[in-house]
Amino acid sequence: MSTRQQAGAVVVHGGAGASREHEDGCVLAARRALAQLEANGDALDAAIAAVTALEDDGRFNAGSGSVLCLDGATVEMDASIMDTRGRLGAVACLQDVKNPVLLARAIADTPHWMLAGEGAQRFARAIGLPASPPLSERQRANHRKLLGRMAGSVPVMPGIDNSLFARTWNYKTPLELPQGSACDTVGAVVRGADGHFAVACSTGGSAPSLLGRVGDSPIVGCGFYAGPDGAVAATGIGEHIVRHLLARTVYGWIADGMPLAQALQRGVDLFGPDIDVGLIAVSRSEAASCSNRDMPQARMMQR
Repeated sequence: MSTRQQAGAVVVHGGAGASREHEDGCVLAARRALAQLEANGDALDAAIAAVTALEDDGRFNAGSGSVLCLDGATVEMDASIMDTRGRLGAVACLQDVKNPVLLARAIADTPHWMLAGEGAQRFARAIGLPASPPLSERQRANHRKLLGRMAGSVPVMPGIDNSLFARTWNYKTPLELPQGSACDTVGAVVRGADGHFAVACSTGGSAPSLLGRVGDSPIVGCGFYAGPDGAVAATGIGEHIVRHLLARTVYGWIADGMPLAQALQRGVDLFGPDIDVGLIAVSRSEAASCSNRDMPQARMMQR
């Protein structure tokens, strides 16, 4: 494998298990990232441009398309950014902010690397980030579909009895299931022509989930990682991804010289067939993706 530094590259995903019919959204996001990379050469700015486009799309589980929590009213979002210039920021359990990835970027300029909950929301207001748009009928319809599935006997979250959510319910309103999942993330990885790498991720969380649930997306080394040999972003069920420190594990294989496609496939193979998981990554000479489910994606290179 050649180690020659190539031109800038962008890889974008819309979530493991998400419909490939939405891939046009990933293409648009990748184009915006590439345009940003052409404009100023900053890999992180490019990754954020891609994820912002996906947050605004409304069809992906991030930003304006985030899943409703089990109470049918709350939305809790996570996001993260990291690059090889030392910038690292994340936000967890965020409510009522239009673009969580922009808040994650702003947090990287504070004394901290992560803010959560009310404190994160107050910081967003202080720096002028807009609130979330009103809930869409698409979000409400997906929530009704989820409750219908939870009323059945087939686990909505692999390996977890649906009744466990009722027994551990921690919302203000009572659980109401009818008689009778969304765990995806969006993300982008970028290699700049100057050799720097960056990653950005955003998610509307998991459905079903208890109030205050945090997955892999804002946890460094789990849902995302960037280092001098590349950048990796993961998508899937966070409760399983964190147990493998997936992004950092895959990055380690890349740093050791493993071909990118092989490293990503090895990462996906850590999980059983019932666990949705996907990965995207860039290295010094390659850009690739891998998933055990349909995963809308786009990959573009600078010319």
